[in-house]
Amino acid sequence: MAATIITTEDLYEFKIGLLEDIEKLLEGKYGKKSKKWIKSNEVKKLLGISPGTLQNLRNNGTLPFSKINGIIFYDKEEILKVLEINKVENNF
Repeated sequence: MAATIITTEDLYEFKIGLLEDIEKLLEGKYGKKSKKWIKSNEVKKLLGISPGTLQNLRNNGTLPFSKINGIIFYDKEEILKVLEINKVENNF
């Protein structure tokens, strides 16, 4: 039997597909799609960070945001991209 080589790109594509499938299942179960734009409190909970850390991430340009009438909104997909870009691979 021939061995199959799985690349990191294969695993990444699998992960993205799996996350999309889980999101679709949750949409069906709860009847609503997850929000595209989230507020600061939701970002702090999602990332487990303090208000000061969130402000630093905004100030240094790490997290893009929109501000309307003093309310700051973050694109949830952009937050996930920032996490993916800054992911550290452990090569043990």
